[in-house]
Amino acid sequence: MTKLKIKTGDTVKVIAGDHKGEEGKVVKVIVDKNRAIVEGVNMISKHTKPSAENPQGGIVKREASMNISNLMLVENGVPTKVGYRMEGDKKVRFSKKSKEVL
Repeated sequence: MTKLKIKTGDTVKVIAGDHKGEEGKVVKVIVDKNRAIVEGVNMISKHTKPSAENPQGGIVKREASMNISNLMLVENGVPTKVGYRMEGDKKVRFSKKSKEVL
């Protein structure tokens, strides 16, 4: 299992692809596929059949997943790389730009 440097709840910036430059909050991380769903980014139109919870059916706009390699963590409005280091007995994430623990 690979260790991903982006977690649910992080604010990220898209650094590559059609949505380059857009920012959003990570809603879900799909670890086994190296993908993440970012709020308000990479919107798709999904055609849904009528069902019990959606009796009307129709076209629904929702976020699609994107590769983690196209995302960069944002700290204090500035994109930064993420590293890991040991502080005592704990392994912590830190910003490589400001050297602060995330």
